[in-house]
Amino acid sequence: MAIAEPPVHSRMSSTLHQGPFINEPFYDFRNEENARKMRAAIERVRGQLGREYDLIIGGRRIKTAEKIKSLNPSRPSQVVGLHQKAGKEHVEPAMNAALKAFESWKYTSIEERTALLFRVSDLLRRRKMDFMAWLVFEVSKNWGEADADISETIDFCEFYAREALRLARAEAPVQLPGEQDSLKYIPLGVGAVIPPWNFPCAIMAGLTLASIVSGNTVILKPSSDSPTIAAKFVELLEEAGMPEGVVNFCPGSGATFGDAVVAHPKTRYIAFTGSREVGLHINQSAATQAPGQLWIKRTILEMGGKDAIIVDADADIDSAVEGVAQAAFGFQGQKCSACSRAIVDERVYDKFLNLLKARVEKITIGDPAENTNMGAVINQGSMNTILGYIEQGKKDGRVLTGGERATEAGDGYYIRTRYR
Repeated sequence: MAIAEPPVHSRMSSTLHQGPFINEPFYDFRNEENARKMRAAIERVRGQLGREYDLIIGGRRIKTAEKIKSLNPSRPSQVVGLHQKAGKEHVEPAMNAALKAFESWKYTSIEERTALLFRVSDLLRRRKMDFMAWLVFEVSKNWGEADADISETIDFCEFYAREALRLARAEAPVQLPGEQDSLKYIPLGVGAVIPPWNFPCAIMAGLTLASIVSGNTVILKPSSDSPTIAAKFVELLEEAGMPEGVVNFCPGSGATFGDAVVAHPKTRYIAFTGSREVGLHINQSAATQAPGQLWIKRTILEMGGKDAIIVDADADIDSAVEGVAQAAFGFQGQKCSACSRAIVDERVYDKFLNLLKARVEKITIGDPAENTNMGAVINQGSMNTILGYIEQGKKDGRVLTGGERATEAGDGYYIRTRYR
């Protein structure tokens, strides 16, 4: 028997979105009922793996000869989603669709635009575990990491909508005698949104939602390592009532489709999160005026870091060890906030090192569908790069524990954190 979902309420008719912003709470998976529901979500999503997804340009579904296979890093033989691959020939249709949608979307009231985001947050709350399960399969996040990603996505829906409402009430800071001054923020136009694979829902959605709630339209090029979760989110936007062409879904190569969108004379801004090399390349391209370009392009570029944790002699060593272990190995260390270096006072160095080694050796590695501590790294190239750094580390210093591919966990891209 089919059970109908309750109606989705807009902000105008719901008390859910009144009052101050509050972060979305996380699940406690020590609660067996929560764990049972998550296992059920994983099985539901497992039954949908391998589906084919189209490009979406101006609401039209488009197939291409070339495809992108999104693979499960924990089981590389398992296809999570089969995607069309946008090429240079799709840049102009995507731009035209976004420009056409912008002509009406920019005049849409702030109440209507924010209501869209609030409806998306309502839908996402109801399907939160299913979206978490997609992250388990597509990027090998364990349940807690997936929960944080989708919770942040809901936070972006709520926070950006509230911020848009606040900014719409902006007042001119100065009123000169005899004048009636006003202050109004206006949308720019078409933005290129280029998110990373490591927070493939939160950052992808955040950059997109901030754009459209402000009245802009978007050409979305998700990472080729994580296009499926982006496709599921665009489906959610459509279900929530987003007009055609406001977000155009175009997975493709960064070197072809991505570069061409960035260089297009009618692209008004680029919102990017990823590596320093790609970010600087985008910055250079955006700074070069293209023929027919009227405006200076704006860029929002969040690039990689090399973060350190400093442990002084008077630190709580147990807390420092736990902080370093979680920061360095959470989501396999694949975050710009990951601890890349621990700088330790020599007076507590040996104690810290021994405790850290013991803590790291407790990390469980394996399929994140079983909620292990660590899943696989994103792809074979990343695994090979990490193993190469480990070999360099052996030359420069010494390996305390682990430091090789963990083949006993299966054919996934696992790296060991303790000796066999």
